[in-house]
Amino acid sequence: MLKEEITRALAVLNKGGVILYPTDTVWGLGCDATNEDAVAKINAIKGRAADKSFIVLLASDNQLQSYVTEIPDVAYELIEYAENPLTIIFQGAKNLAKNAINIDGSIGIRVVKHDFCEALIQRLRRPIISTSANLSGQPTPSFFDEISQDILDAVDYVVGIDQELRLVKKPSTIVKLGPTGQFEFIRK
Repeated sequence: MLKEEITRALAVLNKGGVILYPTDTVWGLGCDATNEDAVAKINAIKGRAADKSFIVLLASDNQLQSYVTEIPDVAYELIEYAENPLTIIFQGAKNLAKNAINIDGSIGIRVVKHDFCEALIQRLRRPIISTSANLSGQPTPSFFDEISQDILDAVDYVVGIDQELRLVKKPSTIVKLGPTGQFEFIRK
């Protein structure tokens, strides 16, 4: 079933569509992070300001160099030793949709530890957007059955795995990383 879901989601992403999918944190809305039209669709679905940046998921830290201009060595250590999902805000985003990147040129990146997400990103060969599956200003749903009908109706594909899971997952820890390796916690 996992392979079939990856194949279906991949087809939607390759056509510029938006998927609703399980991650290592909460259920997310996702698209090809290099496709500006697809990123705009997510903003429209969520009803959020276009100037708000996104989190981008990678399958491996080996992909960082393709999307960030300078990576302090400490970034690899933070990723390797993180016990919980960790999003790192890097300066100097590149090769991503302009509307996915923060106005200051930074981007939040998480190397995902989730079988479905890792396989999907590897097959897509590009990063995917990850944003919580809620309308802007509404609470983040903890479980699939808490996702609003508006979201379900708006996406191009709903991934059919993990919908029954009742594990309480929290959003990732967010760390802002400076060019010389200094970092500060934005969300713990």
